[in-house]
Amino acid sequence: MTFQEFNFNEQLADGISSMGYTQATPIQAMAIPAILDGKDLIACAQTGTGKTASFLLPVMELIGRVDADETLALVLTPTRELAQQIDQQAEGLAYFTGVTSIAVFGGGDGSVYEQQRRGIQNNVNIIIATPGRLIAHLTSGVLKLNKIKYLILDEADRMLDMGFSDDIMRIISYLPKQRQTLLFSATMPGRIRTLAKKILTDPEQINIAISQPAVGIDQQIYRPHDQQKVPLLRHILKEGNYVSTIVFASRKEIVRSLAKELKAAGIKVEAFHSDLEQREREEILLQFKNRQLPVIIGTDALSRGIDVEGIDLVVNFDVPGDAEDYIHRIGRTARAETTGTAITFVNHRDERRLKSIEELMDRKITQHPIPEHILSIAEVKTAHEAKPNRGNNNRRKPFKGNRKPGGNKG
Repeated sequence: MTFQEFNFNEQLADGISSMGYTQATPIQAMAIPAILDGKDLIACAQTGTGKTASFLLPVMELIGRVDADETLALVLTPTRELAQQIDQQAEGLAYFTGVTSIAVFGGGDGSVYEQQRRGIQNNVNIIIATPGRLIAHLTSGVLKLNKIKYLILDEADRMLDMGFSDDIMRIISYLPKQRQTLLFSATMPGRIRTLAKKILTDPEQINIAISQPAVGIDQQIYRPHDQQKVPLLRHILKEGNYVSTIVFASRKEIVRSLAKELKAAGIKVEAFHSDLEQREREEILLQFKNRQLPVIIGTDALSRGIDVEGIDLVVNFDVPGDAEDYIHRIGRTARAETTGTAITFVNHRDERRLKSIEELMDRKITQHPIPEHILSIAEVKTAHEAKPNRGNNNRRKPFKGNRKPGGNKG
Protein backbone atom coordinates (compact mmCIF):
# COMPACT_ATOMS: atom_id res chain seq x y z
CA MET A 1 0.00 0.00 0.00
CA THR A 2 1.39 3.42 -0.93
CA PHE A 3 1.01 6.52 1.23
CA GLN A 4 -0.88 8.22 -1.60
CA GLU A 5 -3.75 5.78 -1.03
CA PHE A 6 -4.42 7.27 2.43
CA ASN A 7 -5.44 10.57 0.80
CA PHE A 8 -3.69 12.75 3.37
CA ASN A 9 -3.98 16.51 2.94
CA GLU A 10 -1.55 18.03 0.47
CA GLN A 11 0.76 19.60 3.08
CA LEU A 12 1.11 16.36 5.04
CA ALA A 13 1.66 14.43 1.81
CA ASP A 14 4.52 16.80 0.99
CA GLY A 15 6.09 16.09 4.39
CA ILE A 16 5.74 12.34 3.84
CA SER A 17 7.41 12.66 0.43
CA SER A 18 10.25 14.79 1.84
CA MET A 19 10.95 12.12 4.45
CA GLY A 20 11.31 9.52 1.69
CA TYR A 21 8.25 7.46 2.63
CA THR A 22 6.65 5.61 -0.30
CA GLN A 23 5.35 2.18 0.72
CA ALA A 24 3.45 1.69 3.99
CA THR A 25 4.62 -1.06 6.34
CA PRO A 26 2.04 -3.62 7.53
CA ILE A 27 1.44 -1.82 10.86
CA GLN A 28 0.95 1.47 8.99
CA ALA A 29 -1.41 -0.09 6.44
CA MET A 30 -3.58 -1.52 9.22
CA ALA A 31 -3.38 1.17 11.91
CA ILE A 32 -3.75 4.38 9.88
CA PRO A 33 -7.26 3.64 8.49
CA ALA A 34 -8.49 2.52 11.92
CA ILE A 35 -7.20 5.71 13.57
CA LEU A 36 -8.67 7.91 10.84
CA ASP A 37 -12.02 6.18 11.47
CA GLY A 38 -11.86 7.34 15.09
CA LYS A 39 -11.40 3.90 16.66
CA ASP A 40 -9.46 3.13 19.82
CA LEU A 41 -6.56 0.84 19.00
CA ILE A 42 -4.36 -1.75 20.68
CA ALA A 43 -1.47 -2.61 18.40
CA CYS A 44 1.28 -5.13 18.98
CA ALA A 45 4.30 -4.64 16.73
CA GLN A 46 7.99 -5.09 17.31
CA THR A 47 10.64 -2.41 17.09
CA GLY A 48 11.52 -1.26 13.58
CA THR A 49 8.13 -1.89 11.95
CA GLY A 50 7.26 1.79 11.43
CA LYS A 51 4.75 2.20 14.23
CA THR A 52 5.78 5.79 15.05
CA ALA A 53 4.53 7.02 11.67
CA SER A 54 1.48 4.78 11.99
CA PHE A 55 0.15 6.97 14.80
CA LEU A 56 1.76 10.33 13.98
CA LEU A 57 0.41 10.56 10.44
CA PRO A 58 -3.30 9.98 11.12
CA VAL A 59 -3.21 12.17 14.24
CA MET A 60 -1.59 14.98 12.24
CA GLU A 61 -4.20 14.55 9.52
CA LEU A 62 -7.03 14.79 12.07
CA ILE A 63 -5.48 17.83 13.79
CA GLY A 64 -5.01 19.52 10.41
CA ARG A 65 -8.70 19.16 9.65
CA VAL A 66 -9.71 21.36 12.61
CA ASP A 67 -6.82 23.85 12.35
CA ALA A 68 -6.86 24.44 16.12
CA ASP A 69 -4.32 26.37 18.16
CA GLU A 70 -4.64 23.94 21.06
CA THR A 71 -2.90 20.90 22.53
CA LEU A 72 -4.96 18.06 21.08
CA ALA A 73 -2.62 15.04 21.22
CA LEU A 74 -0.49 13.52 23.96
CA VAL A 75 2.11 10.82 23.30
CA LEU A 76 3.48 9.04 26.38
CA THR A 77 6.78 7.21 25.97
CA PRO A 78 9.21 5.54 28.41
CA THR A 79 12.51 7.33 27.72
CA ARG A 80 13.75 10.80 26.91
CA GLU A 81 15.65 9.47 23.87
CA LEU A 82 12.48 7.99 22.40
CA ALA A 83 10.53 11.18 23.16
CA GLN A 84 13.13 13.23 21.29
CA GLN A 85 13.19 10.85 18.34
CA ILE A 86 9.40 10.86 17.99
CA ASP A 87 9.46 14.66 18.17
CA GLN A 88 12.13 14.82 15.45
CA GLN A 89 10.04 12.55 13.25
CA ALA A 90 6.96 14.66 13.96
CA GLU A 91 8.82 17.82 12.94
CA GLY A 92 9.87 16.27 9.65
CA LEU A 93 6.43 14.91 8.75
CA ALA A 94 4.63 18.11 9.79
CA TYR A 95 7.11 20.50 8.18
CA PHE A 96 4.62 21.87 5.62
CA THR A 97 1.48 21.56 7.74
CA GLY A 98 1.79 24.00 10.62
CA VAL A 99 1.13 21.20 13.14
CA THR A 100 3.45 21.79 16.11
CA SER A 101 5.01 19.45 18.67
CA ILE A 102 7.36 19.44 21.64
CA ALA A 103 9.27 16.77 23.56
CA VAL A 104 8.86 16.94 27.34
CA PHE A 105 11.33 14.90 29.39
CA GLY A 106 13.42 14.96 32.53
CA GLY A 107 17.12 15.64 32.91
CA GLY A 108 19.11 18.62 31.76
CA ASP A 109 19.34 21.97 33.50
CA GLY A 110 16.73 24.59 34.37
CA SER A 111 16.81 26.04 30.86
CA VAL A 112 15.42 22.76 29.46
CA TYR A 113 12.49 22.86 31.87
CA GLU A 114 11.87 26.51 31.02
CA GLN A 115 11.95 25.79 27.29
CA GLN A 116 9.41 23.01 27.77
CA ARG A 117 7.20 25.28 29.88
CA ARG A 118 7.17 27.95 27.18
CA GLY A 119 6.30 25.40 24.52
CA ILE A 120 3.43 24.12 26.62
CA GLN A 121 2.11 27.63 27.20
CA ASN A 122 2.20 28.24 23.44
CA ASN A 123 -0.36 25.44 23.03
CA VAL A 124 1.64 23.15 20.77
CA ASN A 125 -0.61 20.63 19.02
CA ILE A 126 1.26 17.49 20.10
CA ILE A 127 3.11 16.86 23.36
CA ILE A 128 5.49 13.87 23.40
CA ALA A 129 6.43 13.19 27.00
CA THR A 130 7.91 10.87 29.57
CA PRO A 131 5.45 10.36 32.46
CA GLY A 132 7.55 11.79 35.31
CA ARG A 133 8.33 15.15 33.73
CA LEU A 134 4.78 15.51 32.39
CA ILE A 135 3.40 15.12 35.92
CA ALA A 136 5.79 17.84 37.12
CA HIS A 137 4.29 20.26 34.58
CA LEU A 138 0.76 19.15 35.45
CA THR A 139 1.21 19.69 39.19
CA SER A 140 2.80 23.11 38.57
CA GLY A 141 -0.46 24.21 36.97
CA VAL A 142 1.16 25.36 33.73
CA LEU A 143 -0.15 22.40 31.72
CA LYS A 144 -3.83 21.77 30.99
CA LEU A 145 -4.88 18.61 29.18
CA ASN A 146 -8.63 19.17 29.23
CA LYS A 147 -8.85 19.47 25.41
CA ILE A 148 -6.87 16.35 24.54
CA LYS A 149 -8.56 14.35 21.78
CA TYR A 150 -5.85 11.78 21.12
CA LEU A 151 -3.86 9.82 23.71
CA ILE A 152 -1.07 7.56 22.45
CA LEU A 153 0.89 5.19 24.68
CA ASP A 154 4.04 4.15 22.84
CA GLU A 155 6.16 1.23 24.10
CA ALA A 156 3.49 0.61 26.73
CA ASP A 157 5.11 -2.62 27.90
CA ARG A 158 8.38 -0.82 28.51
CA MET A 159 6.63 1.89 30.52
CA LEU A 160 5.08 -0.74 32.77
CA ASP A 161 8.46 -2.48 33.12
CA MET A 162 9.91 0.84 34.32
CA GLY A 163 7.21 1.26 36.97
CA PHE A 164 5.14 3.97 35.28
CA SER A 165 1.75 2.28 35.74
CA ASP A 166 0.53 4.61 38.52
CA ASP A 167 1.90 7.67 36.69
CA ILE A 168 0.02 6.71 33.53
CA MET A 169 -3.28 6.39 35.41
CA ARG A 170 -2.63 9.69 37.18
CA ILE A 171 -2.04 11.46 33.87
CA ILE A 172 -5.17 9.90 32.38
CA SER A 173 -7.18 11.36 35.27
CA TYR A 174 -6.41 14.82 33.83
CA LEU A 175 -7.75 13.92 30.37
CA PRO A 176 -11.29 14.15 28.97
CA LYS A 177 -13.15 10.86 29.10
CA GLN A 178 -14.26 11.41 25.51
CA ARG A 179 -11.06 10.88 23.57
CA GLN A 180 -9.41 8.45 21.16
CA THR A 181 -6.82 6.23 22.84
CA LEU A 182 -4.11 4.32 20.98
CA LEU A 183 -1.90 1.77 22.74
CA PHE A 184 1.22 0.48 21.02
CA SER A 185 3.33 -2.26 22.57
CA ALA A 186 6.10 -4.57 21.40
CA THR A 187 4.83 -7.39 23.64
CA MET A 188 1.37 -8.18 24.95
CA PRO A 189 1.60 -9.64 28.48
CA GLY A 190 -1.48 -9.89 30.69
CA ARG A 191 -0.87 -6.58 32.44
CA ILE A 192 -0.94 -4.72 29.11
CA ARG A 193 -4.34 -6.23 28.36
CA THR A 194 -5.49 -5.25 31.85
CA LEU A 195 -4.36 -1.68 31.21
CA ALA A 196 -6.08 -1.70 27.82
CA LYS A 197 -9.38 -2.70 29.39
CA LYS A 198 -9.15 0.25 31.78
CA ILE A 199 -8.38 2.98 29.26
CA LEU A 200 -9.63 1.82 25.82
CA THR A 201 -13.20 1.58 24.52
CA ASP A 202 -14.07 -1.25 22.13
CA PRO A 203 -10.62 -1.12 20.53
CA GLU A 204 -9.53 -2.40 17.17
CA GLN A 205 -6.76 -4.97 17.68
CA ILE A 206 -3.68 -5.40 15.48
CA ASN A 207 -0.93 -7.95 15.96
CA ILE A 208 2.10 -7.81 13.66
CA ALA A 209 4.39 -10.87 13.90
CA ILE A 210 5.74 -9.90 17.28
CA SER A 211 8.26 -12.69 17.72
CA GLN A 212 9.86 -12.72 14.29
CA PRO A 213 12.84 -10.50 13.45
CA ALA A 214 13.00 -8.80 10.08
CA VAL A 215 13.82 -11.23 7.28
CA GLY A 216 16.76 -9.06 6.22
CA ILE A 217 18.77 -9.86 9.37
CA ASP A 218 21.63 -12.33 9.00
CA GLN A 219 21.65 -13.90 12.48
CA GLN A 220 24.88 -15.53 13.64
CA ILE A 221 26.23 -17.00 16.87
CA TYR A 222 29.79 -17.56 18.05
CA ARG A 223 30.68 -19.71 21.05
CA PRO A 224 33.64 -17.99 22.73
CA HIS A 225 34.96 -18.50 26.24
CA ASP A 226 34.87 -15.41 28.42
CA GLN A 227 38.53 -14.67 27.63
CA GLN A 228 37.85 -14.88 23.90
CA LYS A 229 34.94 -12.42 23.79
CA VAL A 230 36.86 -9.13 23.72
CA PRO A 231 39.47 -10.29 21.15
CA LEU A 232 36.65 -11.69 19.01
CA LEU A 233 34.72 -8.42 19.20
CA ARG A 234 37.86 -6.47 18.25
CA HIS A 235 38.38 -8.79 15.29
CA ILE A 236 34.79 -8.42 14.06
CA LEU A 237 34.84 -4.63 14.32
CA LYS A 238 38.23 -4.25 12.65
CA GLU A 239 37.91 -6.88 9.92
CA GLY A 240 34.22 -6.54 9.10
CA ASN A 241 33.07 -3.90 6.64
CA TYR A 242 30.56 -2.33 9.03
CA VAL A 243 29.83 1.40 8.98
CA SER A 244 27.41 1.60 11.92
CA THR A 245 27.44 -0.84 14.87
CA ILE A 246 25.63 -1.21 18.20
CA VAL A 247 27.10 -3.51 20.85
CA PHE A 248 24.77 -4.62 23.66
CA ALA A 249 26.08 -5.72 27.05
CA SER A 250 24.17 -6.81 30.15
CA ARG A 251 25.44 -4.19 32.64
CA LYS A 252 26.76 -0.65 32.44
CA GLU A 253 30.01 -1.76 34.15
CA ILE A 254 30.65 -4.05 31.18
CA VAL A 255 29.66 -1.24 28.79
CA ARG A 256 32.27 1.09 30.29
CA SER A 257 34.97 -1.60 30.37
CA LEU A 258 34.35 -2.64 26.77
CA ALA A 259 34.49 0.94 25.53
CA LYS A 260 37.82 1.42 27.28
CA GLU A 261 39.33 -1.75 25.78
CA LEU A 262 38.09 -1.00 22.26
CA LYS A 263 39.39 2.57 22.40
CA ALA A 264 42.78 1.21 23.43
CA ALA A 265 42.66 -0.97 20.30
CA GLY A 266 42.16 2.11 18.12
CA ILE A 267 38.43 1.68 17.53
CA LYS A 268 36.29 4.83 17.62
CA VAL A 269 33.58 3.97 20.14
CA GLU A 270 31.51 5.52 22.93
CA ALA A 271 29.71 4.00 25.92
CA PHE A 272 26.05 4.95 26.38
CA HIS A 273 24.69 4.46 29.91
CA SER A 274 22.58 6.07 32.63
CA ASP A 275 25.55 7.62 34.49
CA LEU A 276 26.15 10.07 31.66
CA GLU A 277 24.70 13.56 31.73
CA GLN A 278 21.76 14.17 29.43
CA ARG A 279 23.89 16.46 27.24
CA GLU A 280 26.52 13.73 26.84
CA ARG A 281 23.92 11.12 25.88
CA GLU A 282 22.36 13.41 23.30
CA GLU A 283 25.77 14.21 21.80
CA ILE A 284 26.66 10.51 21.49
CA LEU A 285 23.36 9.70 19.77
CA LEU A 286 23.73 12.67 17.42
CA GLN A 287 27.27 11.64 16.41
CA PHE A 288 26.10 8.07 15.88
CA LYS A 289 23.11 9.16 13.81
CA ASN A 290 25.29 11.46 11.69
CA ARG A 291 27.81 8.65 11.01
CA GLN A 292 30.56 10.48 12.92
CA LEU A 293 30.68 7.66 15.47
CA PRO A 294 30.84 4.13 14.02
CA VAL A 295 30.36 2.11 17.24
CA ILE A 296 28.15 2.65 20.28
CA ILE A 297 27.93 0.32 23.31
CA GLY A 298 24.92 0.19 25.63
CA THR A 299 22.54 -1.90 27.71
CA ASP A 300 18.98 -2.97 26.83
CA ALA A 301 17.75 0.57 27.53
CA LEU A 302 19.40 1.49 24.23
CA SER A 303 17.53 -1.21 22.29
CA ARG A 304 14.25 0.70 22.61
CA GLY A 305 15.64 4.18 22.94
CA ILE A 306 17.35 4.65 19.59
CA ASP A 307 15.77 5.06 16.18
CA VAL A 308 18.51 5.24 13.57
CA GLU A 309 18.31 4.03 9.99
CA GLY A 310 21.19 2.16 8.40
CA ILE A 311 22.64 0.26 11.37
CA ASP A 312 24.31 -2.67 9.68
CA LEU A 313 25.64 -4.65 12.68
CA VAL A 314 24.28 -5.49 16.13
CA VAL A 315 26.49 -7.49 18.51
CA ASN A 316 25.10 -9.15 21.63
CA PHE A 317 28.25 -9.29 23.76
CA ASP A 318 26.01 -10.92 26.39
CA VAL A 319 22.94 -13.00 25.54
CA PRO A 320 19.87 -11.11 26.81
CA GLY A 321 17.99 -12.70 29.69
CA ASP A 322 14.64 -12.50 27.93
CA ALA A 323 14.00 -13.84 24.43
CA GLU A 324 11.84 -10.83 23.55
CA ASP A 325 14.75 -8.53 24.42
CA TYR A 326 16.81 -10.38 21.81
CA ILE A 327 14.17 -9.48 19.22
CA HIS A 328 14.31 -5.83 20.27
CA ARG A 329 18.10 -5.72 20.18
CA ILE A 330 18.57 -7.20 16.73
CA GLY A 331 15.59 -5.18 15.49
CA ARG A 332 17.90 -2.16 15.50
CA THR A 333 19.32 -3.42 12.21
CA ALA A 334 17.61 -4.29 8.89
CA ARG A 335 15.05 -1.52 9.40
CA ALA A 336 12.91 -0.09 6.62
CA GLU A 337 13.43 -3.17 4.42
CA THR A 338 17.24 -2.96 4.51
CA THR A 339 19.59 -5.80 5.44
CA GLY A 340 21.87 -6.19 8.44
CA THR A 341 23.84 -8.58 10.60
CA ALA A 342 23.20 -9.66 14.20
CA ILE A 343 25.99 -11.51 16.02
CA THR A 344 25.53 -13.08 19.45
CA PHE A 345 28.27 -14.44 21.73
CA VAL A 346 27.06 -17.61 23.48
CA ASN A 347 29.03 -19.46 26.16
CA HIS A 348 28.12 -22.50 28.25
CA ARG A 349 26.09 -20.43 30.72
CA ASP A 350 23.87 -19.11 27.94
CA GLU A 351 22.56 -22.36 26.47
CA ARG A 352 19.13 -22.12 28.12
CA ARG A 353 18.73 -18.51 26.96
CA LEU A 354 19.70 -19.44 23.41
CA LYS A 355 17.18 -22.28 23.43
CA SER A 356 14.41 -19.86 24.51
CA ILE A 357 15.32 -17.46 21.71
CA GLU A 358 15.32 -20.18 19.07
CA GLU A 359 12.02 -21.58 20.34
CA LEU A 360 10.45 -18.13 20.22
CA MET A 361 11.54 -17.64 16.60
CA ASP A 362 10.99 -21.31 15.70
CA ARG A 363 14.36 -21.48 13.98
CA LYS A 364 18.01 -22.29 14.64
CA ILE A 365 20.65 -19.57 14.50
CA THR A 366 23.69 -20.34 12.34
CA GLN A 367 26.91 -20.95 14.31
CA HIS A 368 30.15 -19.53 12.93
CA PRO A 369 33.67 -20.71 13.84
CA ILE A 370 35.93 -18.53 15.95
CA PRO A 371 39.00 -17.41 13.95
CA GLU A 372 41.97 -19.66 14.60
CA HIS A 373 44.32 -16.95 15.89
CA ILE A 374 41.77 -15.90 18.54
CA LEU A 375 40.94 -19.48 19.45
CA SER A 376 44.57 -20.51 19.95
CA ILE A 377 45.58 -17.44 21.96
CA ALA A 378 42.58 -17.69 24.25
CA GLU A 379 42.99 -21.46 24.78
CA VAL A 380 46.60 -21.02 25.86
CA LYS A 381 45.58 -18.29 28.27
CA THR A 382 42.72 -20.36 29.68
CA ALA A 383 44.88 -23.45 30.11
CA HIS A 384 47.60 -21.42 31.83
CA GLU A 385 45.12 -19.91 34.26
CA ALA A 386 43.57 -23.29 35.05
CA LYS A 387 46.85 -24.96 36.14
CA PRO A 388 48.72 -24.38 39.43
CA ASN A 389 51.74 -22.13 39.01
CA ARG A 390 54.43 -24.72 39.75
CA GLY A 391 57.22 -22.48 38.52
CA ASN A 392 56.70 -19.86 41.22
CA ASN A 393 59.27 -20.56 43.95
CA ASN A 394 57.85 -17.81 46.10
CA ARG A 395 54.48 -19.53 46.34
CA ARG A 396 53.67 -20.46 49.99
CA LYS A 397 53.77 -24.25 50.53
CA PRO A 398 51.91 -26.24 53.16
CA PHE A 399 54.06 -26.68 56.31
CA LYS A 400 55.18 -30.19 57.07
CA GLY A 401 57.48 -31.39 59.84
CA ASN A 402 58.35 -30.14 63.32
CA ARG A 403 59.88 -26.76 62.48
CA LYS A 404 59.39 -24.30 65.32
CA PRO A 405 57.45 -21.12 64.60
CA GLY A 406 59.72 -18.16 63.81
CA GLY A 407 62.84 -20.12 62.92
CA ASN A 408 64.42 -21.99 59.98
CA LYS A 409 64.91 -25.70 60.16
CA GLY A 410 68.51 -26.66 61.00
